[in-house]
Amino acid sequence: MKNDVETSELRIARFIRIVVLGSAAVILLGLILYFATGTSGYENGFYPIALGQILSGVAAIKPYAVIMLGIFLLILTPILRVAVSVIVFLKEKDYLYVAITALVFVILLVSLVIGFTK
Repeated sequence: MKNDVETSELRIARFIRIVVLGSAAVILLGLILYFATGTSGYENGFYPIALGQILSGVAAIKPYAVIMLGIFLLILTPILRVAVSVIVFLKEKDYLYVAITALVFVILLVSLVIGFTK
C-alpha cells in the first residue's frame, strides 16, 4: 500500500493534469471558433485582457476571448496546485506545511491581484 505522501502527490498530479487538459481544450475550442468564423470577434487592435472582458467575450462566443480564458486557466494552474496542497496538508495534519503553503498561496494571490491592477 502506498504511503500518504505518495497518494497525495498522485491526487495533486491528477488534479493538475485535469486542469491543464481542460485549459488546452478551451484553447482548442477558441482556435476552432477562430478558424470557423475567420475573425477574433474584436476590432483590430483590441484584445480582452481583464477577466471581466474575457468572461463577457466568452458569453458572446468571441473566439479570442475563449482562447484567452484557456490561457488564463493555464496561468492559474500553479496557484490551484498550491491551494490543493494546502488542503492535502490539512488532511495529513501537517500544520507546519499548511502554514508555509498558505503563506505561499497568499503571496501568489496578492501578486495576481497586483498584476491585474497594473
